[in-house]
Amino acid sequence: MVRTGAWVAACALVAAGAVTAGEEKQEKVKKPHLELRAAPRMAFSPVNVLLTLELVGGGDVEEYHCPEVEWDWDDGGKSVHEADCAPFEEGKTTIERRFTADHEYSKAGVYQIKATMRRTNRTLATATVKVTVRPGIGDPTIERFEESRSLNPAAPRPPRAESFAPAASGRP
Repeated sequence: MVRTGAWVAACALVAAGAVTAGEEKQEKVKKPHLELRAAPRMAFSPVNVLLTLELVGGGDVEEYHCPEVEWDWDDGGKSVHEADCAPFEEGKTTIERRFTADHEYSKAGVYQIKATMRRTNRTLATATVKVTVRPGIGDPTIERFEESRSLNPAAPRPPRAESFAPAASGRP
């Protein structure tokens, strides 16, 4: 009976998904991904946009230790963040997961900003975010808009703000 009870217990463990002797359970660690946020996402020019890049998920593994982050601003400019890190120590080192950068947009447009995380010239992950910049005071795109309207008088015009005064009633 002891033998039967042990056999039944072993079968129950295997059926429940337990690891049998000789097998090693390998944990599946999800690969991290990047999330990119911009503040503000819509503004008038000129505007300074703050970007936050966050590495989400995964463990503190050497592959993501001390990465380089390249920011492509979609206005012809790029910048790179390079860190100076101590050597990686398994179980002791905590990888950096948050990176920030800011960029000024002086002209109106829709910009697709891209952040690329690399280590030893190998791309680990990328993320993008869209920022819309409307023409503000001093933006040369306003002048181009005014010129296009003068060339095409049928072009739609923005509504005029008018002030209304109460009508004279004719009474003294």
